[in-house]
Amino acid sequence: MRLAPPFHDHAVLQREQPIPVWGTAGPGERVTVRLAGNLATVEAGPEGRWQVRLPPLPAGGPHELVAESRSGRASAADLLVGEVWVCSGQSNMQWQLSQCYASDGIPAGFDLPAVRLLTVGTPARLGRQEAIDGRWTVCTAATAAAFSGVGAWFGRELHRDLGVPVGLICNAWGGTRVQAWMSREALVEDPAGLDDVRHFDTIAYAPHDPEESTWASFAEWERGGAPQDQGVAAAAADWHRPGFDDAGWSLMPLPRHWQSHGHPGSGVFWFRRTLTVPASWSGRELELHLGAIDKHDDTWVNGERVGGLSWDDGANTWCTPRVYHVPARLVGADRRLVVAVRARSHVYHGGLSGPAAEMRVFPAGGAGDAMPLTGMWRYAVEQDWGVVVPPGMRLGPGNPNSPGILFDSRLAPLIPYGIRGAIWYQGESNAAEAALYRRQFPAMIRDWRRAWGQGAFPFLFVQLANHHPALDLPGSSQWAELRDAQAAALALPATGMAVAIDVGEAGDIHPKDKESVGRRLARLALAGTYGRAVAPCGPLYESMTLDAGGRARVRFRHGAGLATRDGAAPRQVAIAGSDRCWRWAETAIEAGTLVAWHPEVKRPAAVRYAWADNPEGCNLVGADGLPAAPFRSDDWPT
Repeated sequence: MRLAPPFHDHAVLQREQPIPVWGTAGPGERVTVRLAGNLATVEAGPEGRWQVRLPPLPAGGPHELVAESRSGRASAADLLVGEVWVCSGQSNMQWQLSQCYASDGIPAGFDLPAVRLLTVGTPARLGRQEAIDGRWTVCTAATAAAFSGVGAWFGRELHRDLGVPVGLICNAWGGTRVQAWMSREALVEDPAGLDDVRHFDTIAYAPHDPEESTWASFAEWERGGAPQDQGVAAAAADWHRPGFDDAGWSLMPLPRHWQSHGHPGSGVFWFRRTLTVPASWSGRELELHLGAIDKHDDTWVNGERVGGLSWDDGANTWCTPRVYHVPARLVGADRRLVVAVRARSHVYHGGLSGPAAEMRVFPAGGAGDAMPLTGMWRYAVEQDWGVVVPPGMRLGPGNPNSPGILFDSRLAPLIPYGIRGAIWYQGESNAAEAALYRRQFPAMIRDWRRAWGQGAFPFLFVQLANHHPALDLPGSSQWAELRDAQAAALALPATGMAVAIDVGEAGDIHPKDKESVGRRLARLALAGTYGRAVAPCGPLYESMTLDAGGRARVRFRHGAGLATRDGAAPRQVAIAGSDRCWRWAETAIEAGTLVAWHPEVKRPAAVRYAWADNPEGCNLVGADGLPAAPFRSDDWPT
């Protein structure tokens, strides 16, 4: 006779809703379950599994939970009934309270005997699991120090306001993508997710490669064990020349990774694009912007190599935007440009990954006349290296980024434990795939709600904090795109977004200010879940209109008290006309709206705010100083 793993001493059960209790006994045995004067009986199934639902209880305790059958007796003591929340995501949710403060220790006020903490430490196991690693503990300064900093502050705020027990389940894993937290059933409903699952199956169940253990480090494997480029193959010797006939090559829309276009392996791919530039460009030096190329490249224009990045140019070539200068002598009277890119990737993804807004060509110093390079390119495969798995990174057991593996290993064993809702801090590991995240993040929320069977329980999440060096000019940003994808999930019912654009650190992906994040999540819960009369969050973009004078006017939800943190004019506001050329706007706040204009933009088409990895100085706030969420009014490709 055993109770399921969540039912330990000191657990918190969700109040005012039926209480699921489950476990195992002998097959077919009669099981009796008792809690707080309530009794239920059930017959264990052929494999010994059983489950009952006990009547709802009000907040209180302590209680003892007892399950008995012919096999024996199992119990859990000192159980409280109150509010239970799952705290999940990647490392910023996992980040411990003690890591947020200097050596003088965590703040006072975390000795809270009615708050209970459970940190899930289950490895990434293959297949759907029934057990978890971790036990409930009473919240003290010592136990809170090792708990999620965001979760600890969130729970403390709830407990102080509600006056009831609070149970917090930290179920987070650093560096993980959203795909790992989705069920297999949900993943295969999306074409990209189906590709992930197929790729996973080809690797996870393949024979173990004994050479995986022969490399001292990933870097050493990259230099010696990974597929190595042997140079341009004889058959490809003319592929860079403008006169080469590529009509027989296939077409691929760019930007994208070739893995999402039916080529799951690594290798060397060639991409070609022919265009005719305006007559005014003849004899002028051009700037060729290709966005990021994953991982290395050599690039030619009209048969002459104009640039490229390789091993010798640093470790992050996979995400480095390519900007190459095209000499004026290459732009002839026929105005024809043939761009040929030889892209090499030895592992994971490969190809011209964009973003789209960065793929363009224009005369030096004349970005306003740019021609886009997005769309269909001709391509051919020079070298196919197959699916490459680096040592220690094989998808499957032990790899937390295997699709669906954390749902199977860490969520399934908790379901259907009664909860009020979930808080979520994740997205950094999906920052390069915002368009996919826009689909898969809400799909994950729906997936969890389906699996739990509690309907649309509250799901509150943190928008990515500011990070990376600040830039002087407005432009594209993968992190801004990911934030925008996160905000799109607010279309789902019972969701809320805590904005963290003012608490990040340029040089640290783990900002120390987890207190503000936890408090903002708690505020969302108190306002939306518990009906407290407080503003749930700062301003959220609602609409943009044009004034008669050609000024853009932006309205907000939760925009009461719209102001700036420092009393200055709003900063980090960019404006563009139909040419999509972004300029810093002149700004003001009028009648609870943001007004933006620029003397060179006679008819604004779009406004963006805080649209950067690190929009340093963004200062728009609402009631109680809560920051406005970054936004864009346009839906232009990025």
